[in-house]
Amino acid sequence: MTALTTSIQSVLTILLIIALGYYLQRKGWFGDSFGGELSKLLMNVALPANIFISVLQRLTLNKLISLSSGLVYGFSAVILGYIVAFILVKVLRVQKGRRGTFINMFVNANTIFIGLPLNLALFGNKAVPYFLVYYVVNTVSTWTLGAFLMAQDDPTATKAAKGGKFNWKKLLPPPLLGFLVALVFLLLRIPFINVPALSFAVNTLNYVGSLVTPLSLIYIGIVLAKAGLGSIRFDRDTDFALLGRFVIAPAIMFALIMLGMHMGSGVPSLEAKTLIVQASAPGLAVLPVLADQAHGDVKYATNVVTTSTVLFVIVVPIIMLLIQGI
Repeated sequence: MTALTTSIQSVLTILLIIALGYYLQRKGWFGDSFGGELSKLLMNVALPANIFISVLQRLTLNKLISLSSGLVYGFSAVILGYIVAFILVKVLRVQKGRRGTFINMFVNANTIFIGLPLNLALFGNKAVPYFLVYYVVNTVSTWTLGAFLMAQDDPTATKAAKGGKFNWKKLLPPPLLGFLVALVFLLLRIPFINVPALSFAVNTLNYVGSLVTPLSLIYIGIVLAKAGLGSIRFDRDTDFALLGRFVIAPAIMFALIMLGMHMGSGVPSLEAKTLIVQASAPGLAVLPVLADQAHGDVKYATNVVTTSTVLFVIVVPIIMLLIQGI
């Protein structure tokens, strides 16, 4: 299966689920409060379960240690991405309520729903360990600084509230807690996944965690239905966010890998290609949910996620063409 075919099929799956949410909202199936209740379910229940079980099923401590060089490249690219995004937020004077989404579009990608199946189709199972490197980086980045910036970008927050008691819930959102607990299990080598007596717990977490992607996409469809399809547009904030996701983020990763090779600290060709492809994946499907939780610009978050997902069909073949010689 070619890169183009794989990317088209991945995108069509996403768009069909978004269309389902759009259609059901337009038909009046959902009440006015349903979207908010859905985002609360995702943030506080489904996402923590999804991240916890995904980490334990896909990673081991030994595997994590063996891929440490890739982690250095991944976190370096993320840090530089945040710096560039912060600068552009200031230069472009991005309005409050959009800043967190804008920065997250630069740095954090949709690795699981699009990145993983695409990586398997392009490079096969032998590239899965390298995908896991980016998955760890992306998960840590999203649910630490990424989620914190979204929470802090609340246009309804007053100065008095900001100067008051620190809200630890913003620093430790439930999805991040799910990752931290999973990390403790890995570090202490606590058996969980392969214990027959605990299979009921593993199955429960898998079922609950599997709600994340479809419900996030249905939520996007609901927001689109309420805003109208005319809300999908290309404006300055959207254009620069897409530029960050598809050009600046993979360019930073490419530059770091080339620099490492020049300094004698290169990575295998397959790992380099995996990291670059993952760095160019579309925006996180949960961005509109995070924006809703922080009273941000949900329409803008929905717009950049939808447009980045559609444009990814064009981006993948270009990226693959550019990295052939690595």
